[in-house]
Amino acid sequence: MDRILTLEFVRVTEAAAIKCGRLVGCGDKIGADQLAVDGMRSEFEKVHIDGEVVIGEGEMDEAPMLYIGEKVGLGGDAVDIAVDPLEGTNLVAKGQNGAIAVLAIAPRGCLLHAPDMYMEKIAVGPRAAGRIDINAPVKENLRRVAEAMERSVDDLSVVILDRERHADIIRDCREAGARIRLITDGDVTPAIEVGIEGSGVHMLIGTGGAPEGVLAAAALKCLGGDMQGRLVPHSDEEVRRAKEMGVADIHQVFTIDDLVKGDDCIFSATAITPGNILRGIRYFGGGARTQTVVMRYKTGTVRFVDTIHKFGNRGMSIKL
Repeated sequence: MDRILTLEFVRVTEAAAIKCGRLVGCGDKIGADQLAVDGMRSEFEKVHIDGEVVIGEGEMDEAPMLYIGEKVGLGGDAVDIAVDPLEGTNLVAKGQNGAIAVLAIAPRGCLLHAPDMYMEKIAVGPRAAGRIDINAPVKENLRRVAEAMERSVDDLSVVILDRERHADIIRDCREAGARIRLITDGDVTPAIEVGIEGSGVHMLIGTGGAPEGVLAAAALKCLGGDMQGRLVPHSDEEVRRAKEMGVADIHQVFTIDDLVKGDDCIFSATAITPGNILRGIRYFGGGARTQTVVMRYKTGTVRFVDTIHKFGNRGMSIKL
């Protein structure tokens, strides 16, 4: 992929964030999500790619835009696209931290076509890469990660979605002495955090959405981190759907290289509400200011882009 595309993808996530950010705290998660989709879809039309959405807003009959299989772009490199125009709809509706507009891009055939179902996940940063095992007990994974990071287990901070299904994981982490940060929604943002030194987050564990798992894997691959996942179907229909999308073994443990294949991918996330590593969108008279993290696996670059957008000047943006 052309490296010039990296900044184009920043513009795509910025557009989604700017469009929906006006509804932060307004209690309208459906309206906010639609605005994010509108912003992201319109900006994709300006990018020189031959893109196909492999993870998006749903099937064609469920989503009018950014549906699975939709073609986007002006033509160019053939790429797979995974998008979540608004990761954290409830967070935006309630005005809570951690909502982002996010996408991942890889050459055609390199992103897992993850069905819309649950996935068990465990994710760590670069220093603990290669040390995790989704089949091992939680306490064993904590011990391995602590050893790899040359610290004790009680110095680890673990992010877990605050759900009843995670009661055993939470108990095991606390019994081992690890600190826990419970989150209400959105596990892509903490997946980014585990890969960034100094974020204060060392592991993500638990069950969340499979499509979000692919987005998280793209970020962690760019950051040098590690992740494993396994689908958790709740019905025969979900098993059938997974097989239709190319998952031969429903019990397969997906490594980070299964989730995102090849030697090139790009990940971009723009904050909508404030987070641990990015400030949320801020509006002012005639414009807005956004913060984005954009990464590329092939080059190993991780950029934090601080942008001032002036709405009244033909869409001009100033990158800081």
